[in-house]
Amino acid sequence: MSERIVKVAITGPESTGKSTLAEQMAAHYRTVWVPEFARSYIAELPHRYTTWDIENIARGQMAAVQNARPAANKILFADTDLLVIKIWFMHAFGYCPAWILTALEKQDFDLYLLMDVDLPWQADEQREHPHLRRFFYDWYKKELEDYGFSFAEISGSQQERLQNALKHTENII
Repeated sequence: MSERIVKVAITGPESTGKSTLAEQMAAHYRTVWVPEFARSYIAELPHRYTTWDIENIARGQMAAVQNARPAANKILFADTDLLVIKIWFMHAFGYCPAWILTALEKQDFDLYLLMDVDLPWQADEQREHPHLRRFFYDWYKKELEDYGFSFAEISGSQQERLQNALKHTENII
């Protein structure tokens, strides 16, 4: 029987330091982190993303997390999860496919780190909603509460975020 891997999802609105924190946490614990699959997928698209693309991104993110498990050193960090996909779908298209909702309910993350919007916005070609960050943060928080997922709110400077995330992660390992 394989050793249990603790899984931590880093979630929240755009430009809140999810990737930075995932990388820092993985380095601290000498383990792997799963990048946001959507970034590389969208970078290769010759058109604006469609519902079909977001479904492919969901499948790709799920597969990336699963494929990273064997390389994990007791803990695995994921820079995004299906909650991000659900909210993206709902906001962009007004619905979310049932299979994604079912998969979201079955996600087995031990902890979600919800990133606050108190860092300055950093624009890039894939980010869309600098003016809706608080709206999205509140939506993420409500969804986490409604699903009953264990989560911690992470805010402050990059260093404060790291220390806060480490504290909450230590409580589950």
